Amino acid sequence: MSPHAPVLLAEVLEALEPKPGDVVIDATFGAGGYTRAILETGATVIALDRDPTVQPYADAVANDFPGRFRLVRTPFSGLAEAFAGSGAARLDGVVFDIGVSSMQLDQAERGFSFMRDGPLDMRMSGEGESAADIVNTWEHGPLAHIFKLYGDERQSGRVATAILRRRAERPFERTLDLAEVVEKALGGRRGAPIHPATRVFQALRIAVNDELGELRAGLEAAEATLSPGGRLAVVTFHSLEDRIVKAFLTERSGAAPGGSRHAPVAVETRKPSFVLKFKGAREAGEAEREANPRARSAKLRAAVRTDAAPWGRIAA
Repeated sequence: MSPHAPVLLAEVLEALEPKPGDVVIDATFGAGGYTRAILETGATVIALDRDPTVQPYADAVANDFPGRFRLVRTPFSGLAEAFAGSGAARLDGVVFDIGVSSMQLDQAERGFSFMRDGPLDMRMSGEGESAADIVNTWEHGPLAHIFKLYGDERQSGRVATAILRRRAERPFERTLDLAEVVEKALGGRRGAPIHPATRVFQALRIAVNDELGELRAGLEAAEATLSPGGRLAVVTFHSLEDRIVKAFLTERSGAAPGGSRHAPVAVETRKPSFVLKFKGAREAGEAEREANPRARSAKLRAAVRTDAAPWGRIAA
């Protein structure tokens, strides 16, 4: 059994339309849920993941589908290089499943969860600055900024103050330690529908892994790498991610550039690089939401690559 159930699987397959001979990039391999379903259609999959702990799942997939699967350990920003290294002539599909996986949350030693005691880590790749590094070294302003920007925490300043006060006594090392300090700073649970530390932990995870920067880089790489007629499918789980994907696809499917009568802008007319597969976002049905709580906030957006030149960089 996979420790991570792929969300909106049927809808993703419908958007990708994989078939024998196609080459598809699964940009978030995880436990291989999307990858296996795509391989079962006869397509070839190049899977990406920066998390080294997924290797056993990749080995199992490679054993079951010899010659049609390879895993490249890289974040989204390495998508174009991963495809170039595959030797494939064309790219027919790319799928992204954004955010943290169930198995990462379930592994206390990874430090993603405020419900399980573990080292305050949160690094998907196991490399670079950890969550403990951030809360123990960043100043008040930058801490409050990420809590507000990435976590939508209204009392971000109060939380940052509490963190600085506590770390002056001793550094943070464990997840439950930080969760307790955040909870006290916000006045306890008081019947709140979510744990008080939810937004702060989300913000730290996004900052540690540069998730929004990697999403932008991945979308840029998919646009540059997909062949004409290639399909793009992106599953998001919160508004920050969805806003980036929505803006990207809205703009590059032909929305007019902005401007005003007071400050008109001269913008070069560019041909749409994508055509939307459907308007808006698809969401999970009632049965899937009941079976998999993670599906409740999921949104799928999808588009087809045209033969126009890529637009390039996404504004932050």
